[in-house]
Amino acid sequence: MQKRVCIIGAGPSGITALKNLIDKNLEVICYDRNNEVGGNWIYSEDESHSSVFDTTHIISSKTLSQYEDFTFDDFDTTVADYPSHDELRRYFQGYAKHFGLYGYIEFQTVVKNCKRVAKNEWHITIQQNNKERTEVFTDLVVCNGHHSVPRMPEYPGSFTGKFMHSHNYKKASPYKDKRILVIGGGNSACDVAVETSRVSKKTSISWRRGYRIIPKFFFGIPSDIVGARSAWLPIKIRSWFNDRLLTIMLGKNKLYGLQEVKTKFGQTHPTINDELLYKIRHGKVHPKVDIEKLDGDTVYFKDGTTEDIDIIIACTGYVLKHSFFDESLIDYSDGPVPLYLKMFHPEYHDLFFVGMFQPLGCIWPGSELQSKILANYLVGDWKMPSNIKKLCEREVTHPHYKQINTPRHTITVDYHAFRKALLKQLPKKWKSKQPKNISQSA
Repeated sequence: MQKRVCIIGAGPSGITALKNLIDKNLEVICYDRNNEVGGNWIYSEDESHSSVFDTTHIISSKTLSQYEDFTFDDFDTTVADYPSHDELRRYFQGYAKHFGLYGYIEFQTVVKNCKRVAKNEWHITIQQNNKERTEVFTDLVVCNGHHSVPRMPEYPGSFTGKFMHSHNYKKASPYKDKRILVIGGGNSACDVAVETSRVSKKTSISWRRGYRIIPKFFFGIPSDIVGARSAWLPIKIRSWFNDRLLTIMLGKNKLYGLQEVKTKFGQTHPTINDELLYKIRHGKVHPKVDIEKLDGDTVYFKDGTTEDIDIIIACTGYVLKHSFFDESLIDYSDGPVPLYLKMFHPEYHDLFFVGMFQPLGCIWPGSELQSKILANYLVGDWKMPSNIKKLCEREVTHPHYKQINTPRHTITVDYHAFRKALLKQLPKKWKSKQPKNISQSA
């Protein structure tokens, strides 16, 4: 059967999927809603699909955040240790130009519906220039990301101020002289709290549990590089070691007025931030516990305190949503996500997900490995295991980390363990290129 493959999304995962499928001489078309390559990393001051804001930098270092086929040094040797959103956008567009991908991408195209009519027959309905049409493909590769549908929290009572999600936060200036409450302890929450504190009348941050705040550098070295040097250790031992190192370097949360961490390392997503603790100790960000209720412009907290607030910014994550699927076919919004290697479906062997995982690190190096496996599968150079259903179940029952039971923690993987599992599926000649620049990155 002549393959005709559809890829949804020309973000970091979509372009490496496209590149690797083209390498195998497959017929591929990629659809993307934007007018350029880059997905979430195409920053705009206007509210859009993108969740980045004007000062966003990636939370993993460039050494562990690059494609092996086109590194940051191949692109620009002056890129920062922690690249900005603009450096990343240019990097992804440089990747697409370098490998000649633009001729395979149809921009300003919205995928409205994906219907599996039969095995190796997908009817993909797209919208271009307000006109819809349906294209037929043998295989479907989903690379639409998972940071576009905000998950909003609910509390008793009502709030008369502005209640928004961090997805719609773009820059600090509109929050000048306002009383701000940021909800959440993840990366977006801490970044938003730090940025608004520069201009606000007062910024507070509400946590419902204790979170680990990890600095971007240990001993002058990016913290993920320090972690990578102990990747040979079992995950439990490595996690214990990293936890002890963090406590030695920063002390306990109570020193900053924050709730103590009660979870083991890896049970929640770690937060990478160098400024939050500094801002707290300088009186610019004020720690608060979880919210009890809302009443007008007053927020009541579970420790009995109150704050009068103008704007609440909820940094509470995203729903894992695929609006182009009928929910009876695919619905991972509340978990679990039983996909082998986080990409192969137990029943539909013509449907694949690339980049739909959340590592304790960067996504697209893993997406590149997934894409190479996928390309080999589509041309018959890699065979799907006969016990694929059991392997998909095992993905759910044997995660790298036993995380807390929330919808946000359904697709977490350990960066190094996941990479190792993917590399096992690739030819030795490609494995020999890995890893790169870990010991020298200082």
